[in-house]
Amino acid sequence: MTMTNQITSCNKEPQLTASADRPLRWGIIGCGAVTEVKSGPAYQQTAGFVLQAVMRRDAAKAEDYARRHQVPLWFSDADLLINHPDVDAVYIATPPDSHLFYALKVAAASKICCVEKPMALNSAECAQMNAAFAKAGKPLFVAYYRRSLPRFLQVKAWLQQGAIGEVRHLHWSFSRPPNAADVAGQANWRTDPAKAGGGYFVDLASHGLDLFAFLLGDLIDVKGISLNQQGLYQAEDAVTACWRFAKATGVAATGSGYWNFAAFERTDKVEIIGSQGRIEFSVFAEAPLVLSTAAGRTETFIDNPAHIQLYHVANMARQLSLGEPHPSSGETAMRATRVMEQILHNSPY
Repeated sequence: MTMTNQITSCNKEPQLTASADRPLRWGIIGCGAVTEVKSGPAYQQTAGFVLQAVMRRDAAKAEDYARRHQVPLWFSDADLLINHPDVDAVYIATPPDSHLFYALKVAAASKICCVEKPMALNSAECAQMNAAFAKAGKPLFVAYYRRSLPRFLQVKAWLQQGAIGEVRHLHWSFSRPPNAADVAGQANWRTDPAKAGGGYFVDLASHGLDLFAFLLGDLIDVKGISLNQQGLYQAEDAVTACWRFAKATGVAATGSGYWNFAAFERTDKVEIIGSQGRIEFSVFAEAPLVLSTAAGRTETFIDNPAHIQLYHVANMARQLSLGEPHPSSGETAMRATRVMEQILHNSPY
C-alpha cells in the first residue's frame, strides 16, 4: 500500500458577483454565541450581503454585539427588526422552540429567511414553515452548512466519480464523555426536549444525518433505539440507528450510527464502504479525508473557513443573485427532522 498526502487550503472567501443594485440587508434574531464567529461575520464578508441589524431580548447585549461588530441597528424586540424597512432578510439564530414562531412572522412580512438547525421542534412545525414561505413566495434556507463546505464536497466528488465503486454501507460512530456542566446539573437548553426537540443527539447528530442524505440520498426505512443512561438530564444520551439510502435503480446502500454522550472517550468517525474502496472522515473533528482503494491510501486535508458558515451564506447569495439552487432548503431540512423523529419514536421525550 502507498500513502500520499494532499494538502488543500480553503480559507479564501468564496467569490461571487451580486446582480442586485444594492446589497441585501440582513437582520439576526438571537445574536448569541453561534453568531459571534460561526455565522455573523459570514453575512458581512459575503459579496452582495450586509449585516444591517441584530436583535436580542437583553438590550444591553444586543447593543454590545452591534457595537463590536459594527452593525448599524440593534433591537430588543424581534417584531421591530422583522418589520423594519431597512431589513430585507432575517436569520433566526435562537433555540429550536422559537423557530416556528419567528419564521411565521418573517414569512408574514414577506422577507427572505434563514433559520438555524435543527429547523424546528418537529416535522409538523417544519411543514408549517415551508407552507408559509411557499405562500409568501420567499425562500427559506436552513443552516445545515456542511452541505456547502469544500471538505464534504470532496467526499461527494469521490462518490460521484465512483472512486470506491458501488457504495455498500455507511457507518458513523460518535461519542464523548459527559461535560462538567451537565454533571453539575446546570441548566442547558440543548438537553431540554421542550426547547430543543431532544438532546445532544438532535443538536449534533442532525448535522451528520443531513450530510449523509446530501452525499448518498434520502434515508428511508429508519429504525432506532434511544436511552437515557446517565440520568443527568431529561433527554436521550445514547442512541443507535439503522437505515437504507433511497436509490431509484441498482442496489441501495445501508447505513447505521451510534451516538453516546456518556462514553469513555471522544470519537467521531464516518466510514463509507464501497465495492472497490473506503472513504473515512469526521463530521466535526479537524481530521483528514481518507480514501483507500487497491491503488493505495490517500489523505486529503481541506481546511474549514474561519467563519464556518461562510460557504453556506455565499451559496444563499448565489441563489438569490444567480439562481443557483442552495443545497440546504426548508424541504431538505424537514427530511432531516423526520429521520430523527423516526430514530427517537420509541423514546418518551
